[in-house]
This record gives sequence, structure tokens and C-alpha cells, in this order.
Amino acid sequence: MHFYKSQLPSLLVIFLLTVAGRVQAGESCLLLVFNQYCLGGDIMALRTQRPDFIHQQQENERFALIYPAGREKDYVMAYHGRIYKVLRKFEPSTSKRYREWRDRLTSQYGLPREMSRFPLHATGLAAKIGAIQRGEGQALLSWYPQSEPWHIELAWTREMGLHLAYIIAWQRLQEPEEKRTN
Repeated sequence: MHFYKSQLPSLLVIFLLTVAGRVQAGESCLLLVFNQYCLGGDIMALRTQRPDFIHQQQENERFALIYPAGREKDYVMAYHGRIYKVLRKFEPSTSKRYREWRDRLTSQYGLPREMSRFPLHATGLAAKIGAIQRGEGQALLSWYPQSEPWHIELAWTREMGLHLAYIIAWQRLQEPEEKRTN
């Protein structure tokens, strides 16, 4: 018991430093996505903190990192160093998984905007999945939580398969840093 009491002040200091670091790092964090990525955060800080990415790409002011997430892959995209999109690509893409995520997001954020596109003849589930696989259609649902500068997209396309993305509104991304933190 005596050892515990003597260590208590040290543990308290470590705890406070940890919390202070999180608050400081979280100032530009609009949303912690998948408990790992700070939407609105600094991608170079992420790259330093998590060097386990499997691919990186840079084109002018855009930068992307791809991380393994079990069978899935996480795509973290930034513009001028600021993370504006975090996307998880699910493997395998199945209608069951699509429905599970749709239901989970709907229970949390309400009804989505339906933005899917399919050929007129694709009315049933099998026909829609076939259209997605041929690149003739895509399933897309979007949620826009009130008073939030970000939105969510659940999509199923030929190119990316089934994926879930958290995206900062373009207008918010263009704001100067001083305005975002006030």
C-alpha cells in the first residue's frame, strides 16, 4: 500500500500530460474516425505517429496514406496537410454487410439521402449487385448530421467495392485555421 501512495503523484502527472497532449492534438480534430484517424487533423503527424502504412501517394497539395485494418484497408486523404477524408474499404463486399452498415448508420444518424444509380432494368437485389459488378450502377447513401462540418457516405462501386467514408465539407476545408479553431 505504501508503494502505491508514493507512486500516485507520478501517475497523476503522467495522466495529466497524456490528457493535455490529447487536447492539444484534438484542437483541429472534428471527429475521431474508426478510433484511429482525426478528421481535420494533420496527416504528417499521423504519418509520424503511425508509420505502419502500406502505401503513400502525393500529387501536388493532395496526400494519401493507406493502412491495413485486418482484412480491410483504410484510406486517409489530405489536402494541404489536413485530413479531409477517411475511407474504409471492406473485404469482401456483400449485401449483408452493406445492410448492416446502412442499419447501424441509420439508427445513429437518421434516414440517409439515397443517391444510388442503377439501370432501369435493375430492380431486384441480384440485378443491382450485377450492375455494380459490371460498373453499370452504384449504391450510395449519405448522412449529413446537423451542425456538423462533415458527412458520411456508404457506397458500393465496381472500383472500390463496399466502402464507408467520413468527409469534411469542402467549405470547411477551405477556411483558414484561425476561423476553424474559434
